Amino acid sequence: MRISIQELFVGFSKKDERPGETIDSAGSGEDKIVVRGLTKVFNAHNPEKVLQMLRSGVSKGDILETTGATVGLYDINFSVKQGELFVLMGLSGSGKSTLERCINRLIEPTSGQILIDGIDVLKMRREELREFRKQKIGMVFQSFALLPHRTVLENVSFGLEVQGEGRMERFAASQKAIELVGLKGYESMYPAQLSGGMKQRVGLARALATDADILLMDEAFSALDPLIRKDMQNELLELQERMRKTIIFVTHDLEEALRLGDRIALMNDGKIIQIGTAEEILTNPADDFVMRFVEGVDRDKVLSCQNVMMKPEQTVTIGQGLRTALMIMKDAGLSTVPVLDKEKKFMGLLNADDALKGIKEGKTKIMEVASTDISTVEPNTSLDELISILIVTNYPIPVLGEGGRLKGMIVPGNVVPFLSSHRGDN
Repeated sequence: MRISIQELFVGFSKKDERPGETIDSAGSGEDKIVVRGLTKVFNAHNPEKVLQMLRSGVSKGDILETTGATVGLYDINFSVKQGELFVLMGLSGSGKSTLERCINRLIEPTSGQILIDGIDVLKMRREELREFRKQKIGMVFQSFALLPHRTVLENVSFGLEVQGEGRMERFAASQKAIELVGLKGYESMYPAQLSGGMKQRVGLARALATDADILLMDEAFSALDPLIRKDMQNELLELQERMRKTIIFVTHDLEEALRLGDRIALMNDGKIIQIGTAEEILTNPADDFVMRFVEGVDRDKVLSCQNVMMKPEQTVTIGQGLRTALMIMKDAGLSTVPVLDKEKKFMGLLNADDALKGIKEGKTKIMEVASTDISTVEPNTSLDELISILIVTNYPIPVLGEGGRLKGMIVPGNVVPFLSSHRGDN
């Protein structure tokens, strides 16, 4: 263990909260996408016969040898919640890209169900499916697929043009998307004038401009060099914090999957082997395959503050007054609470001793005594970075999201055992 920290802070919460609990969960709790029993067989002259062979336990190799059919996916089951970033992860040939393309029927499944907002996509007629894709789903691929003779603005607006939007309307929506991905000022440039990272931002903006509920991202950052790739990962996490799209992200890179995913589906040989959070997959691998897959991962760099933060038992707001705040803390048995404004923006930490002292001095407002010079982190801050903050602090560390809104708290006394156990696994 690289640090010798005992329980730096006790009394923040009476309850045994689990790390990972947050004020705002990753998804709304409502299933946006549900996949049931999905199977895809390529080159099958008699698909029903192949399905029967699969149900009888015949191996993929024997099916290929006897029928010439290739089993791409078999009996896939999972759900994705509204606003969740769900990662499909696996090596080349695992079936992850095939599965993603089945979601919007770019590849036609052989059997199963795909429900989006409760509607079975596999039962849609061609015209209905075409409209559904245009309205509901945006896609970002590894290849940028930009039109070389069009400017950034024109490329971003292309999806809206296909939908029949007027020029002014589509340019206005595209301008917003361009600003979201940090490309303001590049609207009149052409793809040949852009770096790889900028081109991928254009692709992302094009998907966002249509305001689709769902984004399908297939190896979107794989062609970028490592530094730009990490920047784009951060960009995606920041955008997701603001927009809460439902995203299915395909990658072969385990560290990328663990860094980005609210949950990850680890695939092998056309099947899902395990679904879980980064922490669950690292600490409780489902089988030997998963264990071998994750054994070389640097957990401190991959796991982040969102894996160890928890929901504070109590907060106070700046308008409540010092006496009221102290009473709330006393009733809850807390010695320190976060102070928020009406929009849940973090304003500081209030300590019970400081509050009592302030009352004796005649002070009435929380912000007259609250500590505001507080170290904070973001949900995607790595545990490596967190450790350097833990060493020099003796208070709960706020985890802040978009606009400084409080997402959760990190209690040092709970994190130290977590860090110790994870290092012990390495």
